Amino acid sequence: MNVWKELFEDANNIKKKDPASRNVLEVILLYPGFHALVGYRMAHFCYRHHLYFIARLISQITRFFTGIEIHPGATIGRRLFIDHGMGIVIGETTTIGNDCTIYHNVTLGGTGKDKNKRHPDLGNNVIVGCGAKILRSYQNRKQRKNRSKLCSPSATKR
Repeated sequence: MNVWKELFEDANNIKKKDPASRNVLEVILLYPGFHALVGYRMAHFCYRHHLYFIARLISQITRFFTGIEIHPGATIGRRLFIDHGMGIVIGETTTIGNDCTIYHNVTLGGTGKDKNKRHPDLGNNVIVGCGAKILRSYQNRKQRKNRSKLCSPSATKR
């Protein structure tokens, strides 16, 4: 898909999801969530082409102006809506699906010094509420199976 069409699709999506927005031009000019996505798309392009320093520079400049930190190595799907984005941190190995919404002060982060997958994945149509801290990545089925046993209602019965 053409990068301009993608950005216009992002702006249109923000306009549809935010009742306070009046038109697409307002979103393009005034919304820091949109500006963060523009910066991310440029940084991610550089990152994919192994221009890591330039990618991080773009990312840090975008963070300075928007208060939203998105690592250039993150994978973000189409039509992400970042509402009131101050304080959002999205880590390097995070994957975000299509049509997601993220509110302010959210961390999608990792723990430890692992070099592999260490940040969370969000599927399609996920809403992450303000102040949420989602840490780590659950990789294999065995971990998920053990985790679901711990969280199941039968595990709490004694």
